[in-house]
Amino acid sequence: MTWLSPERLWLLTAVAILAVAYVIAQRRRSRYAVRFTNLKLLDRVAPKRPGWRRHLPAGLFLAMLGLLVVGFARPQAEVRVPRERATVLVAVDVSRSMLAADVGPDRLTAARTAARQFVADLPEQFNVGLVGFAGAASVFVPPVADRGAVNAGIDRLAEGTAGRAGTAIGDAIATSLESIRTLDAQAGDDVPPARVVVLSDGANTAGQDPAEAARLAAEFGVPVDAISFGTAAGTIEGGQAVPVDGQTLQAVAQATGGRYFEAGSADELRAAYADIGSSVGYRTETQDISARFIGLGLALAALAAIASLFWFARLP
Repeated sequence: MTWLSPERLWLLTAVAILAVAYVIAQRRRSRYAVRFTNLKLLDRVAPKRPGWRRHLPAGLFLAMLGLLVVGFARPQAEVRVPRERATVLVAVDVSRSMLAADVGPDRLTAARTAARQFVADLPEQFNVGLVGFAGAASVFVPPVADRGAVNAGIDRLAEGTAGRAGTAIGDAIATSLESIRTLDAQAGDDVPPARVVVLSDGANTAGQDPAEAARLAAEFGVPVDAISFGTAAGTIEGGQAVPVDGQTLQAVAQATGGRYFEAGSADELRAAYADIGSSVGYRTETQDISARFIGLGLALAALAAIASLFWFARLP
């Protein structure tokens, strides 16, 4: 934390002096009470003593002063804020191998569930698009802020809905980039802050070379985060083995400045999405946070007033 007016923190000395003066005054009051030697009469005159309650309003009042002084010194801190026009494209493999049940109930169902949670955790102002791919790639939902539309698109993801058989990772990246570059009128010349998240369980077997698509993404400054989903024991109907293969995805992530994750369970997939969502589309900037301290100070002032009125029928 930094301060725009650190010299104002010296006012905390005055708050400390008030606290010391209060303690001294209370001790003097206690000595006077001891001089009243007829304790039976004292019990009749004041049978109930406020005890710690009489100190609470004063303590809250002093804490309020301290917080207001800190706010007056204009503290600053680094704050993560969403980028304007931030866009995330989620590309999900819907090839036949995604029906493997090594991740229950099957890879594709688990992927849909995790994608919904990922989208729900993103800031509301983010634009989110959805691409499904098998042997070709299709835009299920162009980048929009409407989460209902994105969730409806995720529900439509099913094996075979993206065309012919195969796994076209390169096409998925290229299609995602095209959606980003057509986001708005200025996106063609001024690419918005964007990220592509690709989930697949295999190597590229169709479409354009993923290395070329990764080169284009790097040129546009769009990182590609890749999630390799599944296990080595995956099989589909008929006993055909479909072991996960993440080498292509890892190479794409490295080439674009993105991150690569391996997820062999639904929990690991959710964790990978959460890790991506914690950093995507944000920038760090220094902001004045004095309002936090002033607001908390005012809240303590209100509590002090309520406590004093309730217990002593007066304001502190």
